[in-house]
Amino acid sequence: MKMVRIDLFANEITFKRMIATLDNLTDKGVRVLRFALGQKEPKEPKSVSFEKIDNKLNKIQEKAVGLALGTRDFLLIHGPFGTGKSRTLAEIALQFARQGKKVLATAETNVALDNLVARLFGRARIVRLGHPSRISNDLIKASLFWQVENFHRYRIVKNFRNIIDKLIGKRNEFQKPIPSLKRGLSDKKILALARRGQTKRGVGHQTIRSMAEWIKIQTEIKEMIKESKAIEEEIGQEIISLSEIILATNSSAALEFIEGVEFDVAIVDEATQATIPSILIPLNKAKRFILAGDHRQLPPTVLSEKARELSLSLFERLITNFPQNSILLNIQYRMAEKLMDFPNREFYQGKLKTDDSVKKIGLDDLVIKKKKFGNLWDDILASEKPICFLDTSSSERKGEVRRPGSFSKENPFEAKLVREVLDKLLEIGIKKEDLGVITPYKNQAQALRKVLEEGIEVDTVDGYQGREKEVIVISFVRSSKEKELGFLTDLRRLNTALTRAKRKLICIGDKKTLAAHPVYARLLDFIKKEGGLFSIDEV
Repeated sequence: MKMVRIDLFANEITFKRMIATLDNLTDKGVRVLRFALGQKEPKEPKSVSFEKIDNKLNKIQEKAVGLALGTRDFLLIHGPFGTGKSRTLAEIALQFARQGKKVLATAETNVALDNLVARLFGRARIVRLGHPSRISNDLIKASLFWQVENFHRYRIVKNFRNIIDKLIGKRNEFQKPIPSLKRGLSDKKILALARRGQTKRGVGHQTIRSMAEWIKIQTEIKEMIKESKAIEEEIGQEIISLSEIILATNSSAALEFIEGVEFDVAIVDEATQATIPSILIPLNKAKRFILAGDHRQLPPTVLSEKARELSLSLFERLITNFPQNSILLNIQYRMAEKLMDFPNREFYQGKLKTDDSVKKIGLDDLVIKKKKFGNLWDDILASEKPICFLDTSSSERKGEVRRPGSFSKENPFEAKLVREVLDKLLEIGIKKEDLGVITPYKNQAQALRKVLEEGIEVDTVDGYQGREKEVIVISFVRSSKEKELGFLTDLRRLNTALTRAKRKLICIGDKKTLAAHPVYARLLDFIKKEGGLFSIDEV
């Protein structure tokens, strides 16, 4: 059997919705583009006072909420890793709802949207648009689908369906007018022949009568289905009308359920991962907007070189041109302070702070079995060394490889080392669900899944965006005499990888190859100063 290749293409519906939005821009959408192109100057947000709903908001989050409530045009919330971006957006949405405003809250992905839904569910009248299969089971009650089916008037639809089921059973007692029996006769002609008791084109009288009865009942079924759908749509529109906050992915904001609905404000999470055509779908419907994201991490995914300009998000354009309309959430609650230090200095100009609740967290908090392995393993796994680097540059087994017909890379030696590291972590009692493995390359991710135990999550950097684990192991893959780094030179990818771990980060790579880039060289120097740089020959 020959090898078969299957390529997964992006959903065409999403692209059609983007094009439809661009073809039908409202004055709100045009205003957004004028801001993006620097043709219009936004009014600077003025903070307003409010009574907190979430008492756990910190001071900077409170300030962001006050500015969002006071903005006339837009506010950009720069929310780096673990700074409570979703919590802040939930408070903003609830505060607007309290004021009687109609809120549209969106995100680029279903996962991020469900995170927002979870924070809002039960605290306001909300409805979540989208197919039920893409909504978390825990949140299905927030979906339009569930709310329609549990609306008091839905019993009428159920009655219709019961009648339709009985009619289908009755219809099936008669002859279905298939082409070989109809012989070119229209439904209207068959009904007329049956009334007159006539036959035609060799079709018997009994068959004509039976087909006529089938057609009559089918017509009745169609009418009942049409009426049933009309009632469902009316119920859906009533739920939309009663809801204070409508939630959808950017793409689902194009659904006809909210066509023509006037929104006072659009709130968009993951704004830095959305292309401008995508984010325009919700923004085309709202008088003002709040965008949240981190332009220092992964940009929108754009596969076509011809569309490369779309990788610059609206958020990044606006924060570059109008920094006065932005605020930085600067207190992170995710990781130990030492893990934050390098990305903070390198990517955030040292503006981030670590909350006291996580400053000193470490691997020892999770260790169930104290164990001595000897060599350097005890140092590598030491809680007081939250970041380590295992250098393969002196090993003869190092090196990247590429499969025939593939542009992706893999590194078998690094995969073996990742397995060894994880085995040791499991031996001291770290749970599989607390472990994560990140690599920049899809082929390396596939290779790792083959050699690692089930239950340990392995993904590319892109797959881990917005995620976190107690312990992260990174396989950098690149290792060659030419010291080429490929797309590892996209430093937003490095920033994303370095900021997924909460208590322990173990990096595996070829120091000589990576150090060819100044930022990686500074990372290696930082790890060395922290006492976490180890040659694989010593392990």
